Amino acid sequence: MSTKVIIYMPALNEGPTIKKILLSVPKRIDIISDIELLVIDDGSTDNTVSEAKEAGATVISHNSNKGVGSAFHTALNYALKQGADILVSIDADGQFDVDQINKMISPLLNNKADFSIGNRFNSGRPQGMPKLKYWGNNRISKIVSFVSKIEIKDASCGFRAYSKDCLFNLNLDGSFTYTHEAILDLANKGYRVAQIPVNVLYFEDRVSRVASSLTRYALKTSSIIFKCLKDYKPLHFFGSIALVISLIGIILCGFVLTYWISTGSITPYKSVGIFGLALVGMSLILAVYALMADMLGRIRNNQEKILYFQKKQYFENN
Repeated sequence: MSTKVIIYMPALNEGPTIKKILLSVPKRIDIISDIELLVIDDGSTDNTVSEAKEAGATVISHNSNKGVGSAFHTALNYALKQGADILVSIDADGQFDVDQINKMISPLLNNKADFSIGNRFNSGRPQGMPKLKYWGNNRISKIVSFVSKIEIKDASCGFRAYSKDCLFNLNLDGSFTYTHEAILDLANKGYRVAQIPVNVLYFEDRVSRVASSLTRYALKTSSIIFKCLKDYKPLHFFGSIALVISLIGIILCGFVLTYWISTGSITPYKSVGIFGLALVGMSLILAVYALMADMLGRIRNNQEKILYFQKKQYFENN
């Protein structure tokens, strides 16, 4: 049975480089010759589209800049419609070595992993990468590792490969970026990940499309990870908040009770006692909410399983 690979590049005003990068992609990878180049034009205003078409790529254009998350959604849907067995994502600016695509898909072909992510930090900070950006990427990777319970070395790398089964099961919401959410979504569903050391180049005059503002990037990615933690581990999430609030309330109530036993009066700490009781009551409400959220989480998981089989049946039959 032949294996179809789609190599996808998100592009926003990549006219100067995209044709060269597309032409440099190997025409055969391992034993695979059925390779399609896909460019998602995310609202470019230069000659990105014409350059990509001249290089033989399929081009799908967004009418405005929607973000790499939306571009990935478009690529994912196209890959499913075309019956792709593997979807590879790689940047269009030449930052990554296209000759490493073979290394990226090898674990999938050998059934050693279900998806692969590039690891730019196998040998430490890459040359040319700002120290602050390197530090920020490491912090994000630590958070993703904590939530997913898998040690992720580079959660933000866009050089990746996904099996067809992963494509059927990916259900993402973010339009700003998808890299962290995809890891958390697939890890939560039990898919195996391979982390492949990759070479990367940083250009002095190149501004990241996603992380041009580190503050904005940190806020956006943190909100995505926060949402994933809430959705995938609701009992742990709300239960931890309830526990912290409960402990603070008990400490305050305990202080007022000790003072009353010692002096026979709660003055001037009456308000402290009332506040402590309010916190204990709030924690009980949150505990109930945690149980309800856990129940809804199980329903959500069942719905995603149903959606997986429906998508698989639909795309395989059409």
